[in-house]
Amino acid sequence: MSFVLGIDTGGTYTDGVLIDRKRHNIVSKAKSLTTREDLSKGITSVIRDMEMADGEEIEFVALSTTLATNAIVEGRGCSVGLIMIGFSEEQDVPAKEIRYLPGGHDIRGNEKQPFDEAAAREALESLRGKVDALAISSYLSIRNPEHELIMQKLAREVLNMPVVCTHHLTRSLGMKERSVTALLNACLIPIIEELLASVKKVMGERNIKAPIMIVKGDGSLMGEQQAMERPIETILSGPAASIIGANFLARELNGMVLDMGGTTTDIAVLKNGVPKLNKEGARVGGWLTRVEAAEINTYGLGGDSYVQKDCHGNFKLGPRRVWPISVMAAQYPNLEEELSHIHLPRTNPLVIAQVTDCYVLLNEHQTVVLSEREKNIIEILREMPHSLFYIASKLDVDVNMLDFEHLVTTGVLGQISVTPTDILHAKGVYTQWNGSAAKIAVALLAKRFDMTPDKFCEFVIEKVTERLAYTTWQSLINHEGSSLDIENDPIFQYLTAKQFRPSDNDLLTCRISPTIPVIGIGAPVRIWLPLMADKLGARLVIPEHTEVANAVGAAVGRIMEVVKILITPGNSGLGYVLYSTWERKYFEHLEDAVAYGREFAKSKAEELARSNETSKSSDSGSAIEVTVEHKDVYADANGLANDIYIETRIEAVATEKSDWM
Repeated sequence: MSFVLGIDTGGTYTDGVLIDRKRHNIVSKAKSLTTREDLSKGITSVIRDMEMADGEEIEFVALSTTLATNAIVEGRGCSVGLIMIGFSEEQDVPAKEIRYLPGGHDIRGNEKQPFDEAAAREALESLRGKVDALAISSYLSIRNPEHELIMQKLAREVLNMPVVCTHHLTRSLGMKERSVTALLNACLIPIIEELLASVKKVMGERNIKAPIMIVKGDGSLMGEQQAMERPIETILSGPAASIIGANFLARELNGMVLDMGGTTTDIAVLKNGVPKLNKEGARVGGWLTRVEAAEINTYGLGGDSYVQKDCHGNFKLGPRRVWPISVMAAQYPNLEEELSHIHLPRTNPLVIAQVTDCYVLLNEHQTVVLSEREKNIIEILREMPHSLFYIASKLDVDVNMLDFEHLVTTGVLGQISVTPTDILHAKGVYTQWNGSAAKIAVALLAKRFDMTPDKFCEFVIEKVTERLAYTTWQSLINHEGSSLDIENDPIFQYLTAKQFRPSDNDLLTCRISPTIPVIGIGAPVRIWLPLMADKLGARLVIPEHTEVANAVGAAVGRIMEVVKILITPGNSGLGYVLYSTWERKYFEHLEDAVAYGREFAKSKAEELARSNETSKSSDSGSAIEVTVEHKDVYADANGLANDIYIETRIEAVATEKSDWM
């Protein structure tokens, strides 16, 4: 017998499935809380709870994860410096430490300005002790990466830290987007390293010697070495796996896959069993990248979204993910006791916190500089989590004088507060964790809104349901190519109010419904999606094993590698220049350049695919198929005899044959 072990490490839960490859059936499945302080604990718990085969019978282990996506959405990760070479103006990118240097190339790959080694060394020294990794973005490095490569060598020599170059990650234009991609890639390196190390640790304990594969954002699989070098490709890994898993479990060729997790809700449209790819690049946490991924709309809404009263007194849901009080109080009963002793009048101000906020120590060994007060907070939390008011009393300060933002965003502390999961526990419709602690916390927060606990629960449930409906509408509108922002459109707001809150006095009625089924994936969907589907009038499909669909998608994924090559006329129209990630090559004749490019792309795509190939197929020599396409681009010559040649685009796709579908 042969088995595949699929594991999905999400922001809240770690899921596992064991699939019999020959019979195509799920042998066992399990869920456990993701233990952010030590990922191996959650993975160990999942594997322990499954009826595992002997380790030697597992052909490979496939991982999907939302850790990278969540880190970007929540603003976490290591501190990254950015070196920008040849840029004439400052760029709006997510980095605090940016250094600008002369250099860069033009669209033909010719040097704009010489590289300044002395200035480069000075810039690197100025970053010492301030960053944990480095991203390098040189102007038009996709045409000539020379300056990035020189800078990379210098950076490793001077700072001895992870260094990421933009030309290694994308062949697409868009200088800002390329820089953002490199920055986020560097930021995510320690997160993926920790995940892989945790999985390997558990595999060693269970005598599992199989290779590890990781789901990319387009739903295909890559090997662990590629994941370590290019963790940015795992953004939207979890949602991409959910699409593959939804197709496998629901057997619906067309539909809208809605994956609701703890941190985010991810939505994609499935057509003929395949998700649409976003060729422009995935957008996550407000940043557009140049990473090709399934066209997925990601929203900061999940079962663990932070329920808050903002500084203006308004209700706010997410996008930050926090630990539900019901979950953490089940493990640490002291939290229920501490919350029960909080008596704060509704009129007492809380500037930057919620009355229900608590904190847990996750990783005090993060490489961050701490203030004395932050060090004292860590000491208070060393044995167990505590409420905001308990910490303030131990430090003898007003709660409004405490700021936990730095400790939370760097991953040293985890935040605990009221979430939609707690609302369901307080209502009694969900009973997995500590319901009494949830009721106490919900009552405290309801008081801040001048509501009874029951009224507040109904209010939050309505808000979550409406928010899910809006994410559905917006995703389908986006998929149709419209730029309409429905939450800021007064006409759409007027019409949907008729749908959500109809009145006997209305002269108009409205119903805006999807024409395709909604396929619900994720642990919370059995509770939330029937409420949403009722509001939308949508057909809802929630397949068996939906709670572990991401892990299923990882297990049934396949390898795919894409190589792109561009050919353009040479300088002064003489000859032709071929550009790829690996080389810049001159040809006298176009047909020679195209022939070389097609063969190079084909062999490189197959080489990359085989480097990721595992023992998944006994006939590994025939497991990879390669297709090559090329397109010559011409401009209209305005009636002249021949159109003007612009460029040739070559794309090779190497795909592993699938034995699942």
